[in-house]
Parts: sequence; C-alpha cells; structure tokens
Amino acid sequence: MTTARKHIAIESGIWLRSSIVILGGFLLCAALKAQVLPANPLSGQPLGSAGSRLMAKVSPNQPSGVVARSADQHDMAADTAVSARISASTGASGGPRRITLEQAQQHAAAANNPMAHLAQRQVEAAKQHRLGAESDYFPKLSSTFSNMHFNKFMGQEVTVERPIAGGTITAGLPLAGKDQTLVAVTAAQPITPLLKLREVVNIARADERVAMAKAGMPVETASNVEKGYYALLVAQRQLEVAQANAAVLRNKQLLASSSAMLPDHDQGDPEAARALVIAGSKVKELTASLNLLLGYPLEAELELVTPVTQVEEISLKEAADQAMAANPEVVEAEQTVAKARAASKLSKLDYVPDAAVLGGYVYNANVVPLLPRDFSFIGIMASYNLFDFGKREHTIKERNAQVSMAETALELTKAKVAAAVKTSYFEMDRSRQLSELARRISAAIPVQRASYSTNDDPELAVSRAKVEVEMLQADLDYRQALARLKTLMGEQQ
Repeated sequence: MTTARKHIAIESGIWLRSSIVILGGFLLCAALKAQVLPANPLSGQPLGSAGSRLMAKVSPNQPSGVVARSADQHDMAADTAVSARISASTGASGGPRRITLEQAQQHAAAANNPMAHLAQRQVEAAKQHRLGAESDYFPKLSSTFSNMHFNKFMGQEVTVERPIAGGTITAGLPLAGKDQTLVAVTAAQPITPLLKLREVVNIARADERVAMAKAGMPVETASNVEKGYYALLVAQRQLEVAQANAAVLRNKQLLASSSAMLPDHDQGDPEAARALVIAGSKVKELTASLNLLLGYPLEAELELVTPVTQVEEISLKEAADQAMAANPEVVEAEQTVAKARAASKLSKLDYVPDAAVLGGYVYNANVVPLLPRDFSFIGIMASYNLFDFGKREHTIKERNAQVSMAETALELTKAKVAAAVKTSYFEMDRSRQLSELARRISAAIPVQRASYSTNDDPELAVSRAKVEVEMLQADLDYRQALARLKTLMGEQQ
C-alpha cells in the first residue's frame, strides 16, 4: 500500500506540473498573438509594395491592403496585379491614390504645361520670322487713294486785254483741281537686293533651327518628378524599417520578460520612437512635394508602384556621334557659324547697287488738270552709295573676324560636349552595374531565408528592406545618369 501511494503521489505531482507548464504556454502564446506593432505615425499612410511582405511577417495583424513584393520579375508582375485589384477597391472608398512613375510624369507635364508651351511659342516665332523674310522675294503691291476739296482756286489767275474786241478777260491757270480724286496702284520688284535677302533668310533659318533644338531638350519637370518619386519610395521603405526595428525590439523584450503586457515603445526605447517620428515626418514631407509637382492636393495619399528599370544598351561611339549631330549646344554653335558666314556675305553685297523694277496705274480725277485722266507707267530705279569713308571695308573685316570666332567656338563646343558625353557614359555604366548588383543582392535574400529553420525571422526581413532601399537608390542613380546622357545626345524624354 505504501508503494502504491507513493506512485500515485508521484503521478499526481507530474500531472500538476504538466498542467502548469501547458497553462503557461497557452498564456505565452496568447500574449504573443495579442502583441501588435507600434502605431503608425502616419495614420492611413500607405506602405510601399516592395516592403509589405516585411511588415506582414513582423505583424500578423497588418492590414490586408499591403502587397507583397519579390525581387524577380515574375513575382513583381503577380504583386502588381494583386496591388491593382486592391487599389481599385481602396480607390473606390477614398483610399490612397495608386500611381506609376510614367503616370506621375504625365500628370506633372500637364500641370507644368506653360513651360512646353513657351518653347513651342519660341519655335513658332522663329518660324514666322523666317517666313516673313522669305516673303520679301515677291513683288510689293501698294495702292493710294485720296479725295480732297480746297476752298480756293488752286492755280494762277491771269488778266488779259483784248486788243481787237476791247476789254479784258480773266483766265485761270490751274495747277491742281479744287475738287480732286486720285487712285494709284504700284508694284515694285527688287532685283539686286534679292542677293542680300537670301543671306537674311539664311540667318532667320539658323535662328529657327536653334529654337527647335532648344525646344527638343527634355524638360526638368520629368527629372524632378523621378527624383521625388524615388525619394518617396525610399522614405516609405525607411519607415517600414523603423517600424520593423521597433517590432523586433518589442518581441525581444517580450521574450525576455515573459510578460503579456509591454510598456509603450516611447518608454521602452526612445531611439526607436525617434526613428519612427523622423521617418513618418519625412514621408509626409516628400508626399506633399510630389503632390505639388503632380498638381494634386498636398494632403493626398499616394500608393507608389515600384518602377521596373530596363537597361538600355548604348555604346560610347553611338552616344558621341549622336551628340555631335543633335546636341542643342552643338546645333546652336553650328548655326552661329552659319549666321556669321551669312552676315559676312551680306556685308560684301553693299558694293552692289540696289536696283528695282517699278510699275503702276494712276487714275487722275482733276488732281493735276494738265495730266491725262488715267495713265500707267513702268521703269527701273537704282541707287548706290558712292563713298562712305571706308565703312564697308571695316564692316567686312568685322564680319570675317566674327566668322573666325564662331568657328573656334564650334570646335570648343564639340570638344566640351565630347568630354561630357564620355564622362556621362561611364557614370551611366557604373550606375547600371551598381543597380544590377543591388538587384542580385535583393534577389538572393529569399534564397537565404529558405536556409533558416524559421521563415518568420523579423531581423532578416529588416535586412531585406534595407537592401531594397539601396536597390531603389541605385535604380534612381542609373535613371538620372541615363537621362543626363540622353540630354547630351539631344534626345527628348
């Protein structure tokens, strides 16, 4: 009996300890499940799609409106489709506005349309100036009409004595009619001035080409939108990192204390609270700046789609050749040479007399009574400056010096552009390699995650978010370098 009682007591003690352990495990699980991330300082601010998988792993209570993202293009396409469906539902209920980089640049171009309109107006003005100069090739038709009434006789009255009949008579010798009407139509066709006019048209055409080259330059608005777009993406990822770091710290404190109730993060870790406030404020600031460029309300919430960066294959020789042909600075320098040469030829034509053919028709209604009622005429008129104290010689020498200056400036401009293209090309190539490296590192993180015993490691998720920040910054650097190279190549973006 004693032995049996001892066995029963031992079994009862084991059962009691097991019950206590099981009950403690249930309490611990309940505390872990009830634990949530610190409140987002941006109430309603959308998290970026690239770091949403991170937040889903750290907090099981994360809202379902966050979309997961993978580094490879297959997962990115699937995530984009899911995000589109979620965005449609949130947009209908007044949620964040989902927008891509291309759409943002289009909205910004529409909002800043006066800049493009100004460039087009400059081209139109130059074109009309050239067409106006070309119109001088044709004859100039002019007409004159006058109708006058004078209060006195317009002439000389002469008294003549009559030797035979006797007496005197008064005879009027009219120089102009007291009531007169004149209608005249004339035409003038320049002959030798056409040689000068040809050079004037060449100068106007050069100005038009310069205006067209400058109008084709990419507008800074697109580049500013791209910078603001990526800056906001990076800020959103940094906010996610700050939130994830706070969650990791809270989980460690929970495991260390084995308590279901934790103090606020402001009391537990001031640095984590400070990081959250700074990251949230930066997201708000960059969102307002991007909304200003897009013409949206400053407080509008944006859900940005991570752009897919596509690498463009451009050789250094191709970039240099295209820059020499289409770069606005080179085009302007070439047209300056053309204008200087045209001005030099124009100064030499001062030695040629100005001759023109004239013709017209006049209806004389008592304007000059001695002339016929109507008549027409045709003739030639020429003028020449016989002596100008050497002005033409000095003008020719001045224009020749300007031609030499323009040719030298063209060579210097080409050398400067060639050096800029070389520097920009290697900067673009370096940025492209760094962008590809960042993407490879980002794509390798899911493989590393599979080698861990637990798939919900929040520290690994934080590392991935930091890599995504570096990847976005590398993509922006590559895009900006490529845009600068295309600007030098004279391509409009």
